[in-house]
Amino acid sequence: MPAKLYLPPAAALCGPIPLVVFSHRLGGSREGYSYLGTNWAARGYASLHVQHAGSDSRVWKGNPFDVVSRLQSVANEAEAVDRVRDLGFALDQVLADPQLAGVVDPGRILVAGHSYGANTALLAAGAAFARPQGAMSFRDSRIIGAVIISAPPFHGEADPDAIVRPIDIPTLHITATGDDIRVPGYASGYDDRVQLFAATGGRQKALVTFRDGSHSMFTDRLAAGGRELNQQVKVATVDLTLAFFADVVGGASGVLTSRSAGYGDLLVHLELEPRVAP
Repeated sequence: MPAKLYLPPAAALCGPIPLVVFSHRLGGSREGYSYLGTNWAARGYASLHVQHAGSDSRVWKGNPFDVVSRLQSVANEAEAVDRVRDLGFALDQVLADPQLAGVVDPGRILVAGHSYGANTALLAAGAAFARPQGAMSFRDSRIIGAVIISAPPFHGEADPDAIVRPIDIPTLHITATGDDIRVPGYASGYDDRVQLFAATGGRQKALVTFRDGSHSMFTDRLAAGGRELNQQVKVATVDLTLAFFADVVGGASGVLTSRSAGYGDLLVHLELEPRVAP
């Protein structure tokens, strides 16, 4: 399985560090979202970017007239399951690698993803499918927090709310009012991201909504959503995800709340549901 691991500089390694496992969108690769991997590593987090064979950049290759059919063919349950299993397998390999012994803290693992990768992250975080034979869950108990960027509804599911309700770990959802997915045969708007956030279970979750923008501005593309706004949103996304990480794995409290106050000109909506004592 292709994967790319971002690590902090050797001089910054002073004991086991947290790890973020990242899942790319449909048609992406391990090389994507480098602005997240690079900046997270610079701040002391390992970032493992997994490439999902079957729904990676190879869908763009071949006959251009068949692109739509290739995209539609991988939006299915089997691929969704394969993707979340990819994350678990990649995490197994990193934690078992003798070269990384003592580098990655197995007790501080987070998951993140964009678009189709956000669906993958939700499954790893505890989302479950209802099936006649019972619930299908792919929850990875090692994961203690999740960053969900631009998650569409689960394709073909009649009751998407029920899928994400079982999640019980902290989640940070990120979107924008221009966060629309438009491909032949499929459309999903910003409202879908808000509804998915509202349905997600857990005692600690947050929704960050940027103004305007686009679905692709959270990738490495530099002009999507407008060049100036694109750069501003990338900076804010890095900063706010790090604040969320600090709240979840750093033993801090209220970091995301205080940090988000500095982005009032970019945010049109911020919703925080803080941790509640059991």
